[in-house]
Amino acid sequence: MPTARRVLPLLMAPLAIALSVPSAVASTSAPITPAAPPAECSDEPRDLPTWKFVDYDEMRRELARIERVSHGRVAVEVAGKSNRGRLIHTATVGTGEKVFLVTSEIHGNEKTGTTALLRILDWLGTSGSPEAKRLRSTITFVAVPKINPDGAELDRRGNDITWAEVEKDFPQLAGRPPAWNYLNGMQQGDDYTQRPGFDLNRDFNPELDYVPRPEDVPGTSAQPGWFLNPETQTLRDIYKDLRARHGAVDAYVDLHHQGACVREDAQGRLLDVAVDYPPLPDVFFEPGGKYAKYKDTYAKDLSKQLAISAFRGMDAHGYIPARYPHAPTRDIPGQVRSSLALIGTGTVLFEVRGQTQTMGHEQSERFTRAVTEGLLSMLNDLSTGAVLDIDPDSFEQLPGTIEDDADDTVE
Repeated sequence: MPTARRVLPLLMAPLAIALSVPSAVASTSAPITPAAPPAECSDEPRDLPTWKFVDYDEMRRELARIERVSHGRVAVEVAGKSNRGRLIHTATVGTGEKVFLVTSEIHGNEKTGTTALLRILDWLGTSGSPEAKRLRSTITFVAVPKINPDGAELDRRGNDITWAEVEKDFPQLAGRPPAWNYLNGMQQGDDYTQRPGFDLNRDFNPELDYVPRPEDVPGTSAQPGWFLNPETQTLRDIYKDLRARHGAVDAYVDLHHQGACVREDAQGRLLDVAVDYPPLPDVFFEPGGKYAKYKDTYAKDLSKQLAISAFRGMDAHGYIPARYPHAPTRDIPGQVRSSLALIGTGTVLFEVRGQTQTMGHEQSERFTRAVTEGLLSMLNDLSTGAVLDIDPDSFEQLPGTIEDDADDTVE
């Protein structure tokens, strides 16, 4: 790992002002100094309204600016559309053989990852530093800053679609009960009674060409999803295209948020980001088990190695990471990270502490920087091959969290 650090700009000046965030305090010879951690936490709403985060139109303007100033290094493309017609963008930088895919805001009120991705894209696309040059030559970095733009604009977890619209797209499901992850009431802290939607992070399937079958719906959390939503279909198609062009997708990171008051158990400190590998029980990979056919492709060790790399990157720069503990029996194949790990991609979950409604300015900036450092550590270790030297079994020795949010409605 190189010890020299990169300069990571925040966003373009007009957007930085709109977001009310300070200038970057990085240098090429010293690590970023993190903002001071808050002394206390609260689940009560704080002073940071949602317009202080990067909204859909601001993201599009910033992607256009990055593409322009990168002089062709960053390629921004439209990968698909949300159910309400908003464009879903990918931004790609680098020409390396190792493919690193990362998404933000699959849950629309989990927003710090979007800003972190824009900062990384800006730096990778414009920096002439040896580190940036090496990453561009060894990694193909593909970012999807808002995979759920409808939910992001509504500042809620789910997207914006009715079951009737699903039945229109998939007539074979007419008359079936809605899928188990369909949100149409007061659920998970949000009101879906007038504008229902889905928890998109339960709609994935390791069989990428799967077509919904009536007998598979409504399903359960222990069964794969169905690609019922335009947003999940778009992410599937992004992944399929990358595999077709590059042969494999080496790493995938899903950027999320969790509760506002989660502590790291080693010292009881409020954490910044927890990391995890896919929740799939080992027993199901044994002969006759439900995942036995994936035994030779399941990327469990690589997922752990990448998660440890992220932990180390955040820890080395003054942040408080932790292991996001899940019970050994936890089984959620419909999550993106589970489905993609089954077919050979190392996948990692980031769980930032707090939602948009419980963050203040200092927290938002601190968490964004922590996510940035975790991602950059993974990029560097994948680039150099150092990730493969990490002992995957050491993941269980990382400090975990006091609150084990193992409930499958959390992530």
